[in-house]
Amino acid sequence: MAVRAVRGAVQLERDEAGHMDEQVGALLTALLERNGLTADDLISIWFTATPDLHSDFPAAAARKLGIVDVPLICAQELDIEGAMPRVVRILAHIESDRSRADISHVYLGAAAALRKDIAQ
Repeated sequence: MAVRAVRGAVQLERDEAGHMDEQVGALLTALLERNGLTADDLISIWFTATPDLHSDFPAAAARKLGIVDVPLICAQELDIEGAMPRVVRILAHIESDRSRADISHVYLGAAAALRKDIAQ
């Protein structure tokens, strides 16, 4: 089994804890499903949020999905002028037999514009 990294992002419509849980949960679910993963395949997940998001920790959505024994960490994205607002990004480290080329990175909604080269 190899260690791989999976990327993803979602843009929130508003900065509300319930909305963040819903959107980040959908992103995590899509990331797992598209890559044929379960929580047991996860090594760790980094979450970042743009500086305009204050309502909750993105990692809280993972805990609500039952991802309870995986190390999670949240950090703030750089505050770059003109950057897309209200974005949560994920970098998940996984164990997988898939090649790097077969990993599906997940960019939901408007966040697909962030990485047109790898968004699937």
